[in-house]
This record gives sequence, C-alpha cells and structure tokens, in this order.
Amino acid sequence: MTNHDTENGALPGLPAPPPLGATALPPGTYDGTVVLVTGGGTGLGKAVAAEFARLGADLVIASRKEDRLGAARDELAALGGRVTAAVCDIRDAERVAEVFDAAQEAYGLPGVLVNNAAANFPVPAEDMSPNAWRSVVDITLTGTFLMTREFGRRHLAAGTPGSVIDIGASYAWTGGPGFAHSAAAKAGVKSLVETLAVEWGPYGIQVNGLVPGLMPHDDMTADIRGNLDPARDKDSRQPALRVGLPRELGWAATFLASPYARFITGHTLVVDGANWQRRGLVSPPVVTVREQMGRAAFDGRSTADQHPASDRRPGSEERPTSPRTPPPGPPPSPRTPPGSPPR
Repeated sequence: MTNHDTENGALPGLPAPPPLGATALPPGTYDGTVVLVTGGGTGLGKAVAAEFARLGADLVIASRKEDRLGAARDELAALGGRVTAAVCDIRDAERVAEVFDAAQEAYGLPGVLVNNAAANFPVPAEDMSPNAWRSVVDITLTGTFLMTREFGRRHLAAGTPGSVIDIGASYAWTGGPGFAHSAAAKAGVKSLVETLAVEWGPYGIQVNGLVPGLMPHDDMTADIRGNLDPARDKDSRQPALRVGLPRELGWAATFLASPYARFITGHTLVVDGANWQRRGLVSPPVVTVREQMGRAAFDGRSTADQHPASDRRPGSEERPTSPRTPPPGPPPSPRTPPGSPPR
C-alpha cells in the first residue's frame, strides 16, 4: 500500500477483511440449496461459488470452455459440497434449458442463480464491428436474460421461491468510454434486475445486482495482468487505499441470496471501496479514448473483431486503466465522473 503522509502519519485506508475461509453467515446457511454460477470456472465466479460451498451449498458451475471446469470442480469440491460442471454457451436457450435439466436431475432445482458470465474488451466505438457489438451484448445481456428466464419459469411453475444475483458494472450508471458495448449491456442487466424484481416479487423470487471493484486474482488474462502489473500505485488510486479481495465479493453474494436478505430485491450493491464515486476538485486534461489506448487516428477500418469475446470478462474489477480505476493523471472533476470498469 502506498503511504499518504499527513500531520498525524500515514492514512490507514479501509481495514483488511477476515482471512480466506472465514464465513459471514452461520455454517450450514445453504445446506440443501443448489447454486448455479455461470462463468464459475475461473476468477471471481469461482470465488463466489467457493463462498456458497463453504456454507453448505451444492454447486453447478457453467462455462463455455470445458478446460476451465475440471480443475475448478475439484477445487470447489474440496470445500466439502457436491459440485457439477456443465459446458454452456449462455446465448443458446436450448443449451441453457439442458443445463437446468442436468442440475435438477443431479441435485434439484437451483434455488440461487449467479449470472457471472460476460464478455468484454476495450475498443473505441468507431472501431467496433457489428460482430464485436453482438458478441458482447449477446453474452452479457441476452445470456443473462436467458439464464434468468429459465430460472424464473421453473420456479414460477413449481411455486417455489428463489434468488437471482446478476454481476454488473458501475458504468451501467456512468457510461464507459472505450467499452460502449459492455456498458450498454450492463445498463441493460441493471434494468433487468429492477424490472424482474417487481414482476417476480409476488412469487417469492428475489433479483439483485452485485458490482465488483478492482479485485485481482490468478485467472486474469495476460492483457489485464499487463495493465495491472505496472500500476504499482493502484492502491493509492482507490479511496480504500487497497484493492478488493475476491472473497469479499463472495461474502456479499452469499448475503444477498440468504434468508437474512429476504426484503432486499431490485437492488444493485457495489463492492468497490467507493472507487466508482471518486471525484476530484480539478478537471484533468481531456485525453481521447484512442490516445489512452495508444491507437492512431481513425482511418475508417474496423479492428474490433481481432479481440475475441470471452466469458472470463476482462472487466471492471480487473483493468486498472478502466473508468473505475482511472489512468494516471489528475483525478476527474464532479462534472467528469470516472465511470465504471469494464465487465
């Protein structure tokens, strides 16, 4: 952590959380509950799944890439619960239904759905191809809807309660220059949270959102790691004077879906140490998105398709030059909000 000298010494920042393995809820809170986590094979999705496992849940983790699932399944099963892994492209409604069928056959109808899978990569809007736009929006927004719809339909038919948690991004409120596709999709996800909470509340189904801040982890892609490693003062750019830990997102998720949060629905909780709300007193010089990305002047050609969409979500919580973690330079003014990280 970078020290900030004051008359009374270094600023402390927000305290560190309890150690890995600690639980915020009573042991056994999720005994007998099936939890389905998309994008659960790596990164923050796996961290969220782990906290449900520690509290007794049976897990179903889904990912588009089978090679991510085997190791994650073994790691999560070591925490004590049962774990099933399923290959699933959440854009495919038929495959989504098959995954729910398999989960229901193995353990029972999932009582909690965590929509963590998404896609993202940085690109100026003028460079973005139609395919790049569709890839990110279809995975992040349409895929989230298809998973949520399948969950809701089954609970409505069975007359049972349930809880949905959609992983969002703070630029759903602020916009995300350089991430127009992801920011638009995440704004749609936030709207889904608010809409479906009202539609399904009478049937006992909660729908909430959860937004991570900068939370480094071992599964970050090379481009994200390349941006993060040089940012040695990244802690000093957070109001908390530290980054988040993946388990802090998991603790928030287990609370939102727990019996202790039954009256919370339609809400999006931001877990980022107030970083997305940072404002400065002086406006920094304007640097275009192209300049920030090191791109030459626009020449009329689209280049976005060279960046494959991924359900690992190189996003908000991971990229230090994202809006949630502003690049080096004077802080933004109240008239130029920092936005939210790419998700």
